[in-house]
Amino acid sequence: MLTYPDNLPLPLREGYGFRTVSPIARSQFVSGRAIQRIRFRSFPTAVTLSWVLDAKQARLFQGWFKWGVNYIDWFRCPIKSPMGLTPTKVRFTDIYSGPDLVGVDHWRFSVPAELFEIPIVDEAEFVSLLAGLDITVMNAELRDQLDAWYTKSWPGAL
Repeated sequence: MLTYPDNLPLPLREGYGFRTVSPIARSQFVSGRAIQRIRFRSFPTAVTLSWVLDAKQARLFQGWFKWGVNYIDWFRCPIKSPMGLTPTKVRFTDIYSGPDLVGVDHWRFSVPAELFEIPIVDEAEFVSLLAGLDITVMNAELRDQLDAWYTKSWPGAL
């Protein structure tokens, strides 16, 4: 899979935000109640990415947009999310707007993009966050407590 060029800076924080496609289907009953279900587990997330680039970076970006990802191909790009800066599967969903001249020799680009899936904690990390302990520490403490309980519960152990 293609990767975002190392020679280009990361997207700007200005206007940066995620919009997820809802995976929930809801059916309304005549009684007023409703049933909900999950249509799919992996769902795309929309984001608008913006850059301010110098002239050389702007030429690289435009060339890479056309010749590198062929306008539409998926690529790996470092995306900042609550998980930190993680390589994420991304594709552009339309042509960029710009270049708009900023200052003397910098160019602003903005392009709508789609993340294959926004980075989210896995189940083990979720449990760690919920418990307030690292999962390995929690398992070790639980194992110690279970060993002590089993030892006490055996006939003639004491």
